[in-house]
Amino acid sequence: MAKTKTKKEEIVDLKPEKISEEQLKEIQDVVNSINRAQMDMGILETKKHHLLHIVAGHQETLSKKQEEFEKEYGTADINIQDGTINYQKENGEVNKED
Repeated sequence: MAKTKTKKEEIVDLKPEKISEEQLKEIQDVVNSINRAQMDMGILETKKHHLLHIVAGHQETLSKKQEEFEKEYGTADINIQDGTINYQKENGEVNKED
């Protein structure tokens, strides 16, 4: 503790210089938890960024396939469950190739 002197007597400054060990441990634990959470968020953002690139690549592949179907079948409207080609209707009927 800091001491100050006056004319003929010594005065002791009663202000604490440090927090208690328990308080220090508590605050360190909180700060460490925040740091871990921020690091985890960074890891997740990195994974998210990577996944966004993967999705973009798949979307590009799908777009190319749709262009191929459009050239080959005249439409890219394909039922992805069973592969049925959904041709545009002309005069109310489905345009089927026989």
